[in-house]
Amino acid sequence: MWPAYGGCHHGAVPSLPDGDPAPHDGALPPSSADQVGRSPLGIYLHVPFCTTRCGYCDFNTYTAAELGSADGPPGAGRATWATGALRELDLATEVLGPRAPAVSTVFVGGGTPTLLDPADLVAAVEGIRARFGLAEDAEVTTEANPDSVTPESLATLAAGGFTRISLGMQSAVPGVLATLERTHDPANVARAVAAARQAGLAVSLDLIYGTPGESLADWRTSLESALALEPDHVSAYGLTVEEGTKMHAQVRRGELPLPTGDDEADKYELADELLTAAGYGWYEISNWARTPADRCRHNLAYWRGDDWWGVGPGAHSHVAGTRWWNVKHPAAWAARLAEQRSPAAARELLTGEQSHDERVLLGVRLVDGLPVTELSAEARSRVAGLISDDLVEGRAAIGGRVVLTRRGRLLADTVVHQLLVGEG
Repeated sequence: MWPAYGGCHHGAVPSLPDGDPAPHDGALPPSSADQVGRSPLGIYLHVPFCTTRCGYCDFNTYTAAELGSADGPPGAGRATWATGALRELDLATEVLGPRAPAVSTVFVGGGTPTLLDPADLVAAVEGIRARFGLAEDAEVTTEANPDSVTPESLATLAAGGFTRISLGMQSAVPGVLATLERTHDPANVARAVAAARQAGLAVSLDLIYGTPGESLADWRTSLESALALEPDHVSAYGLTVEEGTKMHAQVRRGELPLPTGDDEADKYELADELLTAAGYGWYEISNWARTPADRCRHNLAYWRGDDWWGVGPGAHSHVAGTRWWNVKHPAAWAARLAEQRSPAAARELLTGEQSHDERVLLGVRLVDGLPVTELSAEARSRVAGLISDDLVEGRAAIGGRVVLTRRGRLLADTVVHQLLVGEG
């Protein structure tokens, strides 16, 4: 029922094959190298450190205990992350060459990026500015745990070029946070928002619904608490219990109940109702913004297929149809860069069919929708049926675009299947 493609700020893609070996120098194939500069360029910086591992998380993150010490192996810990990031940015300048445009967006994700000294995050942004330049209106975001920021650290980030912060609120209900194994104090969300405002940063709040045991009333409490803080942007993602996580094992043993599809649908509809009533407009299935200017431009670049370079352990990149992904462990990433080798583990050159399928998969998630001209004749013939099933807006289709209704957003995977099945 639920389209699982939500973690876009981590440079994720719907599914990755094993890929082909990546060259040690990171050089792009000629077909992609010739296209550098024709799309906007974003930089994603992955900071893979957390104080504790949440039971639901399957991101490429590490606690101090998992790394073996407070800082981890040589070159792989918090104190040396910035050194590795700058080395990978050096590689990026060599690979992309002089035609690379000024960077439009920067997104620092994790993990908990704000566990680092804020000066290290600023140094990474300055490194981007020195190597590529930053567009005059560049959007520069960091994720943060509400307990990991202070008025002083946020002021340092703002002075160093950050424009936006994405706070991992997740829930306002202590019992739900406990099930998620989130350690922050709910009261610190309001403090962090106030401090971010004081520093001049735009604020986004991340919420999760569908936690085992969460009631609809719990979810309403979280939404109303978030709206009371008047953020510029809200992300609300349905929890996916990933295989291999602690929570998956708890569900398998019967210790935690999985929410039903109807429960998740009710919670999504409640989110859309409350956010819309408060003046927020959806622009991607799981994202709402107060105004179009408040939309996350970095994530929009992912969904539109622009170019981005992912810096850090396990980070993913895409430039002009070539996609690659770095080795996951911080020690391996740092070691390759110290040897002046690309940290890429593997890569793939997208076929025309793959590129088309991803344009459909991602384009329909956006409020602007997908141009009907992107579809095959067979797929276009199915649009009328999707309108009849209240999955696609009729007025938008007459105007030449496939735009999801609220019901269509709930069943986006069904719409994508209808638009892709039988093609190719």
